[in-house]
Amino acid sequence: MKTNGILNSDVSRILSYMRHTDSICIGDCGLACPDSVELIDLSVSKNLPSFLQVLDAILADYKAEKFFLATEIKENNSDLLKDIDERLSNIPCTFISHEELKQNLSNCKAVIRTGEMTPYANIILQSGCIF
Repeated sequence: MKTNGILNSDVSRILSYMRHTDSICIGDCGLACPDSVELIDLSVSKNLPSFLQVLDAILADYKAEKFFLATEIKENNSDLLKDIDERLSNIPCTFISHEELKQNLSNCKAVIRTGEMTPYANIILQSGCIF
């Protein structure tokens, strides 16, 4: 039995398949996932697990070189933006419209759905190289 890192078998599997420049999305409970992309639904109830809980677990087991956020987060969820910035301050961020972020989901290996219920709590992480 696995003793640390990501315990969810689907999330662990996807992370093990990630290669340099591949992308994965962590999203709120309302983010639509394209049919062509694997949806890993971790939501249990309202805000459980939270976006930040899932982001923290992923970042402990994954190397990102870049990330994408919806521009709308700046005005509509500045507290979450601050929390994301604290965690990813050494990684470049590209702001794109929420519509463009949703269009880019089709390029992701998976969308991980959380129980988060705050606006624009969605991030696309681009894989870095570990060597």
